[in-house]
Order: sequence, then C-alpha cells, then structure tokens
Amino acid sequence: MIHRYIVVEGVIGAGKTTLSRALAERLGASLNLEVVEENPFLKKFYDDIRSYAFQTQIFFLLSRFRQQQEMRQQSLFVDRVVSDYLFAKDRIFASINLTDDEMSLYDRLMEVMQREIPAPDITIYLQSSTELLLERIRRRGRPFEKNLEKDYLEVLQDAYNYFFSHYTQSPLIVVNTSEVDFLANESDLGDLIEQMGKLRSGVAGFTSRKGGRAV
Repeated sequence: MIHRYIVVEGVIGAGKTTLSRALAERLGASLNLEVVEENPFLKKFYDDIRSYAFQTQIFFLLSRFRQQQEMRQQSLFVDRVVSDYLFAKDRIFASINLTDDEMSLYDRLMEVMQREIPAPDITIYLQSSTELLLERIRRRGRPFEKNLEKDYLEVLQDAYNYFFSHYTQSPLIVVNTSEVDFLANESDLGDLIEQMGKLRSGVAGFTSRKGGRAV
C-alpha cells in the first residue's frame, strides 16, 4: 500500500521532526513541518501557563489550520506528504490548559475547522520516557522551552497516551523511541516503512531488531 499522507506525532521532544525528515527523504515525499517559533505567546506561556494558555492555543489552532489548508492545495501536485504533526492533537493541549469557558469557545472553532482537514493515511505515534524527552529538549536549546517542567511533560504524556488509545482516524503504528534510533540504524527506518506499507487498519507496535537507544 502506498500512503500519500503520513503523519508523525508525539510529545514535545519525542523526535517527530527528525523522523519526518528521514521518512520524507527516503520516500521522496514533500515535508510539512509544524511552525512553532512564530507563536508570539509561547515564551510567556511556558513562563506562566495559566495566564497565556488561551492566546497561545488559539494562535496555534489558526496557524495549524492555515498550514493544513496550504498543504491540502500543495498535495494536488505531489505524490506523498509527510507531516510532523496531527491537526487533531491540538485539542490535547487545549484540554489540559484551558478553562471550561475557553474550551467551549475552542471546541466551536475546532468543529468548523476539522471539517476542512484531510485525514492521514497512516499515523506514527512516538513514545518516550520523560527523562529522555527532557534530555532532548535541553540539548536542542530552544529558549522558550527552558522552563518546561517535568510535571507538565508527564501530564502531556498521559494525555497523548489516552488520545491515541482511542484513535481511529487512520492505521496507527506506536514506536517507543527510547529503544529505537532511526538515524543510527538505517535498517530500522526501512523496517518501519515496510510495516507502514503492510498496515491497513488498526494499531501495531514497532520494535527495533537492533534495540539501539535513541538520542
């Protein structure tokens, strides 16, 4: 099976962009990367989550919607697209950070936008230990992430796991990136692509044949 729209998802620091780039290069696909740094509220959000949650979330929602619309137009001219985020995941962050009144408004906007968003042909969900996530976040050195706390990451992990345990939008492959290094072990990337081609429905786990730790 040839998947035209491939999505890679996971918590902050799980390795979404790294894997998306590798897949796009190997498959000769167009690459759709989430734009994070342009959000003017993001640094303030990490410094004071409660005060800036709504502004940050709505900016991301509108930005991701615009990007998805552009991607949809571009997909008419390319054979395959790899994206490093799933539009529906936006609600994971909203459900954690927004008040009930804010969520009510958010859900009204999301309901309208979701109708215009194409569903992936296959989704890859990257899991990792909190310690490794923190290590990767520290190593990449984004200034707005320097105050990101372990407790917040653990809440996010629980929310992501819950979301994907109920996910039915596309076939799903779950990868523990604490045990897999797609850059160091090229055979792992090839095995993942092979598994993607075979999975037509449901959920499957991926296990590295070499068992290399991701870094």
